[in-house]
Amino acid sequence: MCRNIRPLSNFEPPATQDEVQAAALQYVRKISGATHPSRANAEAFDRAVAEVAAASARLLAALVTTAPPKDREVEAEKARARAAVRYAR
Repeated sequence: MCRNIRPLSNFEPPATQDEVQAAALQYVRKISGATHPSRANAEAFDRAVAEVAAASARLLAALVTTAPPKDREVEAEKARARAAVRYAR
C-alpha cells in the first residue's frame, strides 16, 4: 500500500470528506503514475479522483465493526514511533 494513504475506517470522529478526497487523490496519482496530469489528461484525472472519493465514502459508511473506535492521536503516535525505528541512524 502507498504509505501516504492512511486507513480511514473506525475512527472517532469519522473520516472527513477532506481525508477521503486526499486518499483518493493519492490512489489516483499512484495508479496513473502522475502527480500532476497533463492538460490533456486533467479532466480524466479529476473525474477519477471524484469517483474514487465517492466510492470510498460509500465504503466507509457501509463498514460495520465490533471493535472500539480508534483514537487519531494514539494512532498518530504509533506511526511516529514506527517511523523513528524505520529511519533511525
